[in-house]
Amino acid sequence: MKTALITGATSGIGREIAVYLHSLGWRLILTGRNREMLCKMAKAFGSGTRTLSIDLSKPGAPQQVFAFCAGIQVDLLVNNAGFGVFGEFTETPLAQELELIDVNIRAVHILTKLFLRNMVKRDSGTILNVGSIAGFTSGPLLSGYYASKNYVVRLTTAIREELRRKGSNVKVAVLCPGPVDTNFNNRAGVTFSVKPANPRYVARYAVDCALDGKCIILPGLFVKIGWLGMQLCPETIAARFVYEFQKRKSKS
Repeated sequence: MKTALITGATSGIGREIAVYLHSLGWRLILTGRNREMLCKMAKAFGSGTRTLSIDLSKPGAPQQVFAFCAGIQVDLLVNNAGFGVFGEFTETPLAQELELIDVNIRAVHILTKLFLRNMVKRDSGTILNVGSIAGFTSGPLLSGYYASKNYVVRLTTAIREELRRKGSNVKVAVLCPGPVDTNFNNRAGVTFSVKPANPRYVARYAVDCALDGKCIILPGLFVKIGWLGMQLCPETIAARFVYEFQKRKSKS
């Protein structure tokens, strides 16, 4: 039986990935801040499920997750935990932005490095980093979030090339969805300006593509068209478009 570690597993895409992998017969290690939900999920999935309630923004938290998995072969790492902070850069709370950097960038970087080393040694395993279509442009009004997802996308594709040149069988992929019907907007303090994607569809599509060896995973036609547009559009023009798109999300 293969084992998957999922961060941010108690809601949204992370939860749906857990449900899907459980249905495929995977053993699960689930982390998140919601201890009560983790307990409910462990009960639903069975005694083989391990859980760790942890806040990845705290110093040393990623290392604690790695230590929690000591002696276990993690065949799939899903770096899903993340959040956004909405508002103009001069007005958003610095403390929240630093937490965002710790969760969206620092934790992803550390966990990817620690687990990838073991995967490379045994020449097997898959890492799925949850990025965003936001990772291909700048994002006025969600500047820190967009910047963090750019980091995730570029880190993943760079590692992918290093592994390819080694002839490694380890797979790394980055999921880049558009808006998804999760708790993201509630935490960021915004509302949807377009119809969000179904998290179940996004999760299953992501897992299937990652295990199949795909690199950049774009779930849905709308996201693929958006990605193509970002490749063709000058950065300054894209930033203007994104600003208008994000401004419609404001709850104020």
